[in-house]
Order: sequence, then structure tokens, then C-alpha cells
Amino acid sequence: MQELKKEVQAEIAGKKGSIYTLQFDDLKVWLQEEGEPSFRADQIFYWLYDKRVEQFDEMTNLSKSLREKLSSTFSITPLKEVAKQESVDGTVKLLFELEDGNTIETVVMKHGYGNSVCVTSQVGCRLGCTFCASTLGGLKRNLEAGEITAQVLASQRALDEKGERVSSVVVMGIGEPFDNYKELIGFLKVINHDKGLNIGARHITVSTSGVVPKIYDFADEKLQINFAVSLHAPTTEIRSRLMPVNRAWPLDKLMESIKYYQETTNRRVTFEYGLFGGVNDQVEHAKQLAELIKGLKCHVNLIPVNYVPERDYVRTKREDIFAFEKTLKEAGVNVTIRREQGHDIDAACGQLRANEGKKK
Repeated sequence: MQELKKEVQAEIAGKKGSIYTLQFDDLKVWLQEEGEPSFRADQIFYWLYDKRVEQFDEMTNLSKSLREKLSSTFSITPLKEVAKQESVDGTVKLLFELEDGNTIETVVMKHGYGNSVCVTSQVGCRLGCTFCASTLGGLKRNLEAGEITAQVLASQRALDEKGERVSSVVVMGIGEPFDNYKELIGFLKVINHDKGLNIGARHITVSTSGVVPKIYDFADEKLQINFAVSLHAPTTEIRSRLMPVNRAWPLDKLMESIKYYQETTNRRVTFEYGLFGGVNDQVEHAKQLAELIKGLKCHVNLIPVNYVPERDYVRTKREDIFAFEKTLKEAGVNVTIRREQGHDIDAACGQLRANEGKKK
């Protein structure tokens, strides 16, 4: 308990961080240190995640003194909506300004099974994937767990007006989640907690571009959360061209870590595979991909890429997309083509943020 106390104090020392950063047990410790009964944590989580209040004064069954302590130590919502785009297919893209003036994106997607929220984990990204708008300005900073959680809460508040709820969460927005591992895990534990947002682990997906050491750590967490890998190439040569992260952790090392993950968790892996015209989208590439993932319990998600003006990749021809899919299926690979959403708005990850930055 003493170690937890020090960790909590370190998190909040010298700043007024978002209360969404605190996990349930951390909040209980903070309350005890403030001379408050630990059962208040249940009440506070209820107000935060069930009632979704935005002011501590709205927590009417707490004493005035406790509300004042909370208000002087924490903020609730660290996000300010500065832009919103809505697609004809129901996709909503939100641009939020953080308290330090940086901006991030969140996307709400409507599916037949419910509403999925795609959250951002960093302000920018340092990995430099050559097809991605998120990397254009480099990495500004990591997000705190509370700033990631606040994106889900903001999305849920918007859905509250329609009588709907967030049914699933994907960590595939701006940034590399495993490059912000500690805050990522804290976020996952808050939204999965039965007193938090209570989103089931099997309705949460985390995607990585291949930060190999953290894949081993994630495997050892033994979470029931879905795991996706942005692969995008069947050979290390092509992958290094598309994704500089492959130079730090080459494809063979990445595949070793994925096998370890599967052996440790016995869970399926999803491979995200963006199709880039003339680069990685031919039948020969499909055959190489099938050989690379042979023997793994996996699913391949083919993604016809969105055009990004700052990048020079072209869209794969329709017939090539289906030929690629057919080749994988013939090799026994479980594969689907991702349904396009938000095609009439700034659909590419980081594109709305980049375009708003240009306007400023």
C-alpha cells in the first residue's frame, strides 16, 4: 500500500492532472491519505463513468470539503472540442484541444454491432511510417491515461444524446500505443473496470506497428484484450521502406514476438495490411504474406489506403484488391477487406489534425 501511495503521489505531484488517470485502487489510496473513507471511490467512479459529470460540484452525495479537495487536485475533462466532421455513413471525427494547446483526433464509427471509438495515444508519432499523416509533425508528447480515457467519455456523451453507447474501443488513432506503454495499460484498466466504463476486454483492441519488447510485455500481462499488428508488408525489405520501425525490430524479430504472444495467451492476432498501389499489393506479395504467417492463429484485415496529399502512395486498383484477397483465401488464410468509412471526410489518421494545423 505504501508503494502504491508513492506512485499515486508522483502522478499528481505539482500538477492538476485528469482524475480519469487514476485507477480505482489508486483513488482509494488517495482518499485514505486525505482522511476520507475508501468507499467514496465507488461513489466518485459512479459519478465519473455512469453519470459522466463534468464538474465535481455535481457529485451531490459527497461532502463539500471532499469536492473541494477533488477540485483543487484534479481536473475532470482535459479536452476541448475544436472541430467536428460527420460522414454520410455516420462516422464522426473529432478534433480535441488539450490543456497545453496540442490537438488530437478521436473517431466514432457506426457498425451493425454498435459504436466503436478509435482513440489516440500520443500527440503525433516518432516512428515515421511513410504512408501516415500522424507522423508529419513528429512526436510532441505522450498522452496521460486520463487524456485517452477522456476521448471515450467525450464520445459517450455525444452518443448519450442518441440513447446509444460505446460498444467497443480500438487504440489505433494517432501515435504508437506501445511507445506509451504505462499510460496505455492504465487506460485499459480504467475502461475495462466494472466500476469504470465496464467495456469488456474482448471489445477492446490494441494495435502496434511492431515495438517488439513491448509485445513480450503485453503477452505477459495475459489480458483478454484483442491484439492487432500493423504489418503492411510480406518481406523485411518492403516493410523497412514503408515502416522505419522495421529497421529497429526487423520482421523476423517481430514474428518471433508474435509467436511468443500466441504461445503465452493462446489468442488470435489480427494483421492489419494496408494495400499501396504497386508497392505491396500484387499476387506475389499475397503468396509471400501467406507463407510468412503460416501456422499462426490469425486474421488478415486488408485496408485499401486513404489518400494523404503529403504522401505519394496511390490507391490499389479494385481488381488487385480482390486478387490479393483471393490468393490469401486459396492459401487458407482468414481474410477480410475492411469496409471503408469516412471516405468523404479527412479519413486518414492524423489528416484532420494536419489540415486544421495548416489553417492556423
